[in-house]
Amino acid sequence: MGKDKAMVIFQPSGRRGEVPKGITLIEASRLLGVDIESLCGEKKVCGKCKVRVEEGNFEKFHVHSSKTHVSPWLEEEGKFISPQEREQGLRLGCAAKVEGDLLVFVPEESRAGKQVVSKAPRDIHIKHDPAVKLYHVKLEKPSFEDPTGDFERVARELEKSYGLKNLRIDLHALRQLPEALRQAEWEVTVSVWMDREIIRVRPGKVKDHYGIAIDVGTTTIAGYLCNLQTMEVIDTISLMNPQCKYGEDVMARITYQMTNPGGLKRMSDDVIEGLNWLVEEAVKGTHPPKKKVKASEEKEKKEEWIEEPEKGKEYLRLAREDIEDITLGGNTAMHHILLQLNPEYVGLAPFPPVIHHSLDIKARDLGLRINPSSYVFVLPNEAGFVGADNVGVLITEEPYKSDETQLIIDIGTNGELVLGNKDKLISSSCATGPAFEGAQIQFGMRAAPGAIERIKIDPDTHEVDYKVIGREAWRSYSRPEEMKTKGICGSGILDVLAELYRAGIITKTGAFNKKQKSKRFRRNPETNQPEFVLAWAEESSIGKDIVITQKDVRQIQLAKGALYAGCKLMMRRLGIDKVDKVKIAGAFGTHVDREKALIMGLFPDCELEKIISIGNAAGDGCRAALLNREKRDEANWVSRNVEYIELTVEGDFQKEFMGAMHIPHMKDEFSHLEGLVSPEILHEN
Repeated sequence: MGKDKAMVIFQPSGRRGEVPKGITLIEASRLLGVDIESLCGEKKVCGKCKVRVEEGNFEKFHVHSSKTHVSPWLEEEGKFISPQEREQGLRLGCAAKVEGDLLVFVPEESRAGKQVVSKAPRDIHIKHDPAVKLYHVKLEKPSFEDPTGDFERVARELEKSYGLKNLRIDLHALRQLPEALRQAEWEVTVSVWMDREIIRVRPGKVKDHYGIAIDVGTTTIAGYLCNLQTMEVIDTISLMNPQCKYGEDVMARITYQMTNPGGLKRMSDDVIEGLNWLVEEAVKGTHPPKKKVKASEEKEKKEEWIEEPEKGKEYLRLAREDIEDITLGGNTAMHHILLQLNPEYVGLAPFPPVIHHSLDIKARDLGLRINPSSYVFVLPNEAGFVGADNVGVLITEEPYKSDETQLIIDIGTNGELVLGNKDKLISSSCATGPAFEGAQIQFGMRAAPGAIERIKIDPDTHEVDYKVIGREAWRSYSRPEEMKTKGICGSGILDVLAELYRAGIITKTGAFNKKQKSKRFRRNPETNQPEFVLAWAEESSIGKDIVITQKDVRQIQLAKGALYAGCKLMMRRLGIDKVDKVKIAGAFGTHVDREKALIMGLFPDCELEKIISIGNAAGDGCRAALLNREKRDEANWVSRNVEYIELTVEGDFQKEFMGAMHIPHMKDEFSHLEGLVSPEILHEN
């Protein structure tokens, strides 16, 4: 082994390999394909990447591992690792650098588990007018009297039968043309993009063709496989955005690009690889499942798989080439990174994007493996921090066609707000992300099995009931060891603040109530900080009490305060003191309990009936653009006609933000909480 390299083995995955000395354990894990949580983008502020450096000789692996084989301890690590844990060899993966051979153990809470994604499509009305349409033609064979070229012959018939003029044909489709015509006796079905270009030729009469609408989120990517002829959503496929390893929020990724040569291409390649996986999964889902069978003796070393179709079920059996159109939306940073447009200036005032307008790009130019002649329609951006994802929400919800004043909140890693009606629309962005995504919360995690997703706290006894992802039964109907709790995810985090406040465990200011006598409330013996136990160690799979700390409460308050202040400043800009409707979008929108969202003061007071969840509206917008070409024009129009306001430069943003830190608010009335929260808590001074 060279002097500049060291052998690193990660357990329990068993991944191993030589890595360059001087890189961090997180960077080494990336090189070796090990997923370690890194929600803050390796800034040493979330403490999620704790790993244990093992000490000793490991004969099996031929390595001698030692705590001295990593770089010296950094002061920042002390915020997350106690002296006792330090003694055991725990380090932050983003701080400790490889200096010699190592065996590194990744504790369960530091492993990036498979996230559960809620991105189901809604049943929304879309007028059928896809960008790619099928046309069936029967032609006369060439003769000495009429030796016209194959393409000209097809174009002539398409103009005569369907009025399509001045058609062009992509080279790949042109290569399919002669065989297709002759194979089916001069009868073919052509796929035409935007009435302008032939992108596919198939022999005979074909009824169906397919496309995928893709929402590229900061944390998750969701794809909707659609039949372009019937508009049916055949399947929804989702995956974690592979860029998560570079940091949870967009600024962390912009920083990664700025500080790593080739970083932009690497992040772009990652997301393209993810999109190709998504296409592959969508196609695979249209075939019967396969099962492994015992190979015969002569094929002993070869695995054999056979199809196992479900009785009575018909399968489409699509190939990648059957995907003829893709629409794609994402926030401005995701858009720029995907297209390898330098995102650096999006992060610098006044935050201009490289391009506002939509784009039509050949899929092959992006490296997407679908029908080679097809295009990808990339939705337009509104501003530096309000991107194509928000445009998708707008073209689905159409607030610009409504008399009602609507407040649309898209809660994701980045909070995006839209307010207005047919007379005027304004948008803004606020940094809600890290806490709601589980970062900077001691036991915060992504929505993966074992994460607390719903919480109830009894106002009298302060007993906690909760539900974890992956288990149907609540805690009160289970034995402790059945819960296998690991942490708390976004929907649980949104529940917990409201429940702690309603039960009187925390006061309006967010401080733990000193008068309470709950056996779950205590001071941490190591930090002396107040905390409240949500799940006891016997209910967890990590052998620890899962708690919510005073610091955690503050982090949630910061996120909700930013959102509320944004809503308030936008309402003031429009000269209104109440809204007619609040719509909550994003995966959070699917899971948020509107009553608890109002109790915690996520947005100004409103009738509960007027608060509605609109699910993954950004994905629905991508689907609308896939199935209706007019929506593409509408997207360009709306992206230019929404007025973006930069909240942080509003003179009294800080004052509004401080008021909004209180639960539900320092001064604002919440009359619709009467009866939901006891009067002495609601009217506490």
